[in-house]
Amino acid sequence: MTADDSFGRLDDDYPAYTMGRAAEMLGTTQGFLRAIGEARLITPLRSAGGHRRYSRYQLRIAARARELVDAGPPIGAACRIVILEDQLEEAQRINAARHRAAASFSPPVA
Repeated sequence: MTADDSFGRLDDDYPAYTMGRAAEMLGTTQGFLRAIGEARLITPLRSAGGHRRYSRYQLRIAARARELVDAGPPIGAACRIVILEDQLEEAQRINAARHRAAASFSPPVA
């Protein structure tokens, strides 16, 4: 599974998936999910019983981290790459919005 699969189209923040189900969906281990949590890439919410619960958005992020780790970098480096990719995407969104706003601005006619 890649980050471009179905997780790429979902941005749901509702923590609907247990750790076991999340690991199964990603084709990874629960240990991997714990490790990226320890690296602070994602912070799953906890159920009333203290169990980790993951959102679709977190699954997309975890899938991207898994892709990177599978390509060679250690978990810490993969998590940093994912964070930087996310920051770049946000900066590009802001930049595009500002360009659209500037393009639609018409100076007053004197």
